Order: sequence, then C-alpha cells, then structure tokens
Amino acid sequence: MKLFSALIVMVVLVMSLGLWINHSLELAAQELTHHLDRVIREVNRSDWPQANKHVEAMERDWKQIGKWWPVLMDHQEIDNIEFSLAKTREYIAAKEKVESLAQLSELRLMILHLPKKEAITLENIL
Repeated sequence: MKLFSALIVMVVLVMSLGLWINHSLELAAQELTHHLDRVIREVNRSDWPQANKHVEAMERDWKQIGKWWPVLMDHQEIDNIEFSLAKTREYIAAKEKVESLAQLSELRLMILHLPKKEAITLENIL
C-alpha cells in the first residue's frame, strides 16, 4: 500500500509540474506576441524608430524568457526563433516593410507553436 501511495504522489507531482511548465510557456508566448503586435502596428504605420524600440524590448524579454526554454524543449525551435528575431531586427533597420511584416508573421507562428507543441495532450503523447 505504501508503494502504491508513493507512486500516486509521484504521478500527481509530475503531472502538476507539467501543467505548471505548460502554463509558464503559454504566458511567456503571450508576452512575446504582445511585443510582436506592437511592432506590427508600428511597421504598418512606417514608424521605424518605434518599431526598432519595440523589437529591442522584445529581444530583452526573449533573453530573459529564453534562458529556461532550452531545458524544456528542442534547441532547434529556439534557434529558429533567434534567427527569425535577428532577421526581423535587420529588416526593420533597413525599413523594409513587406519583409518585416512577413518575418514578424513567421516569428509569431513559431512562438505560438511552442506551447502547443509542448502541451500535455493526447495528440502530443501519441
């Protein structure tokens, strides 16, 4: 009976940790997409200094948030986000509206995809 109780406690702890991690990933993704929305608005207005300022803020947040993501997920996904962020920064610096918007859209999809990919769902388990 003690073994069974210990097993149940361990399963509950692992599930709770997984749910907490997924919630944290979701919050981080929402925070980053909030930055993306501001950058998109500024690019659409062709307000390049403000867009650049928001990209820099997003990069600072990404460095904070991105520190613990490699522990939880595939490094390739994180590298792709960093590459996309670097391209975005350069397109905005060059005042390339179409390329900036395209890269921002790609970056948004990558960021929002990660929590869904790491979620504890039947689809991800099977």
